[in-house]
Amino acid sequence: MTDVAVDTHVYPVLWQQGQVLLIDQRKLPREYTVVAISRYGDMLTAIRDRIVRGGPALALAVAYGLCLGAFEIGTNDRDAFLERLEAIAAQFQASRPDKANLLWAVDHMVKAAQTTQGTVEQLKAQLLTIAQTLQQEDWETCRAIGRHGLAALPPSPDQLTLYTHCNHGALATSGYGTSLGIVRTAWHAERLEQIIAGETRPWLQGSRLTAWECVQEGIPVTVVTDSMAAHFMQQRRIHAVLVGADRIAANGDTLNKIGTYPLALAAKAEGVPFLVAAPFSTIDFSMETGQGMAIAQGDTTDVCQLGDTLICPPGVGAYNPLADLTPAALITAIVTEKGAIAPSDLAKHAP
Repeated sequence: MTDVAVDTHVYPVLWQQGQVLLIDQRKLPREYTVVAISRYGDMLTAIRDRIVRGGPALALAVAYGLCLGAFEIGTNDRDAFLERLEAIAAQFQASRPDKANLLWAVDHMVKAAQTTQGTVEQLKAQLLTIAQTLQQEDWETCRAIGRHGLAALPPSPDQLTLYTHCNHGALATSGYGTSLGIVRTAWHAERLEQIIAGETRPWLQGSRLTAWECVQEGIPVTVVTDSMAAHFMQQRRIHAVLVGADRIAANGDTLNKIGTYPLALAAKAEGVPFLVAAPFSTIDFSMETGQGMAIAQGDTTDVCQLGDTLICPPGVGAYNPLADLTPAALITAIVTEKGAIAPSDLAKHAP
């Protein structure tokens, strides 16, 4: 992997001249850096190291990563090619098994390769076409989520203050966002007064990434610590809470960035609408409920330090689950490209 000087605006994943360009999200907001990746092994490292993050963006990263892997396979035998491609796909699935979008994208790409007729070279070309189509479809999906989310927001007041958690914006998708896609749509519709962005410990995606995106577009944003959220709801200063999702069960139980569950509890207690925004592909209809969903564990050093600064005494224990489960009963609606759906109605939309 090499750093390159190129402007990709806020598109986190781009295919360009046989390589994938990723915005290095670890360095924002201090530094805007783009990493060029030309081998699938480097894409695996980028995913594990959180250079790229967010369900839809990870789906695009693995789709293009599989393309890179396919191009590295040096056989013209179709069966041997597919066997090697499936092995590479398994590595991508293992890189972030908690991300439903990533798992869906891998499965989609592999099935496409298995059912496409033609030579190995034609298979490789078709995989790239599919990955690029997924990118365009995600953009359209996020725009639709924005429209449906705007319609699901409270009708009054005219100017809304919305609370967001983590980052589910341009950096987490193809360039528009899911929960921040609703924010962008509300902003352009002149219904938004400001965003309250929870900092989102321990990686600070809210204060680093969401706030950075808002500043780029001139959207008024105020950053607060995670522990302040319930206070602002109690003071009637929040009109709705917008979050994303890593995985959604058939009953609406939602796995998302750690800290989502207490936000939902506070919103329920204070009568604040709680909206989950995610592509329909995030819903795992094979899981009746969220019980048993895998929760990845992060490095405990992330809890004990900020950057290189130690904030805990040496020798303390730490625990760092990356997600928590929000029961469907706490969720007002799940906003997808198909509309804003009450969790109790979600099963009706099963494919």
